Amino acid sequence: MARYVFITGGVVSSLGKGLASAALGAVLQARGYKVRLRKLDPYLNVDPGTMSPTQHGEAFVTDDGAETDLDLGHYERFTGRSANQQDNITTGRIYSDIIAKERRGDYLGATVQVIPHVTDRIKDFVLDSNDDYDFVLCEIGGTVGDIEALPFFEAIRQLGNELPRGDAVYIHLTLMPYIASAGELKTKPTQHSVKELRSIGIQPDILLVRCDREIPKSERAKLSRFCNVRESAVIQGLDVASIYDVPIAYHEEGLDTELLAAFGIEDAPKPDLSAWEAVSDGIHKAEGKVNIAIVGKYTGLKDAYKSLTEALAHGGIANRVKVNVRWIDSEVFEKDDPAPYLEGVHGILVPGGFGARGTKGKIAAAKFARLRNIPYLGICLGMQMACVEAARNTAGLKKAGSTEFGKTKHPIVGLMTEWIKGNEKLERDASTDLGGTMRLGAYKARLVRGSRVADIYGTTEISERHRHRYEVNMDYRKVLEANGLLFSGVSPDGKLPEIVERTDHPWFIGVQFHPELKSRPFEPHPLFSSFIGAALKQGRLV
Repeated sequence: MARYVFITGGVVSSLGKGLASAALGAVLQARGYKVRLRKLDPYLNVDPGTMSPTQHGEAFVTDDGAETDLDLGHYERFTGRSANQQDNITTGRIYSDIIAKERRGDYLGATVQVIPHVTDRIKDFVLDSNDDYDFVLCEIGGTVGDIEALPFFEAIRQLGNELPRGDAVYIHLTLMPYIASAGELKTKPTQHSVKELRSIGIQPDILLVRCDREIPKSERAKLSRFCNVRESAVIQGLDVASIYDVPIAYHEEGLDTELLAAFGIEDAPKPDLSAWEAVSDGIHKAEGKVNIAIVGKYTGLKDAYKSLTEALAHGGIANRVKVNVRWIDSEVFEKDDPAPYLEGVHGILVPGGFGARGTKGKIAAAKFARLRNIPYLGICLGMQMACVEAARNTAGLKKAGSTEFGKTKHPIVGLMTEWIKGNEKLERDASTDLGGTMRLGAYKARLVRGSRVADIYGTTEISERHRHRYEVNMDYRKVLEANGLLFSGVSPDGKLPEIVERTDHPWFIGVQFHPELKSRPFEPHPLFSSFIGAALKQGRLV
């Protein structure tokens, strides 16, 4: 039977609950346990699919097409277990389900209330389909004290009483700030946060305290007394150089040992962290470096491209080099020459996005990479803009464009109105709601034998995750291929383009899908490994 770990946060947001949950899951796996991670998000959106990346960060997409919180990306990268629709839930989805049931009469005339109907729905989500796991780690989004998170805290409080005695443990992640003028680390924010948590009926078993320096023994003892937690269960979460150092760091601080003790498990196998030691070694003992420019629309918030930057780091591990990312807002290329911004870069990556803003700059970046023979990786919109650039500047179709941004004489990119997923035909049009109407999740593709991407993947059959509404228009395939842009990957039925590559360029690839979503530190995605390898070769040439 599964044991449950509930991870809550206090004091401030962005302390790293998702990373802590993923790292703890990784260490438990290293001990031989089967682990599942789930995220409970308090916001009213049904999912993050329609939320701005500059507010929420990226929307992480699973194989089965769920648009989820970016923390699920951490879960996948740290545990290797692919997440699914049932690993992330929001207040919006809960209320949507409950209101639909109320309208159908499923509650038989009862007054629908937060307790028990909302809390019961949360508990059902937490407990569902966990028979095959030893531990289920549930991260509660937001911070204790947030009004919108109260039903979630109430639900996990109830579970503490309803689960068999000793089958639920609560970890509270807080901040211990250093006040420079006083020269002291302060315990008061954590004390207040735990007081708030206890006021709603939850007593934390473990405190995970984020800090930028060692916590003195006296301060640990103080937290123990005032927060009613064993002194051994006050775990410091020191800043580390790389997120992939966190599993080893938390194990060395005793987090997993204290968790197992809280469950009364005394004979747990010792963890085999050799794989994590190898990853850490690959990061800290890099034998060179490459400079990669990310020319994007949401560069003001790096979490908007979280999986992307991690995939680049994985490519660096595969090539034993450090990847330095140069962030460039694509709008600057609409008025400035790209050259001064891109001098000294060894590779250019143009990521996905929605809307017309910044697209001229993405086209300029693709042109610069093509003319200068700099390795180029275009993802989703980055592939589409590379196709538009090729149409305009190599095929002579000067008025080529995308219908996403208005009418165009040569619609190189157009709205996808129907597609096949499995045995099901899906349809949409310009008036369809934005939420959940994209080509989402894993789709198969066939690669042209002998193409660069077939060599990179080592196969001609692949499956990758998608998140987009528009497609490159196959009506222009012949004219683009005649001018050096090979359609080297297409859908199994041959109707949808998946990959393009330039045959007259050292390394120029555009993909309609998001390969970064499947990259892992132990298994870097082959496209990113190859891209960083090409950038390394480029660096030796300049």
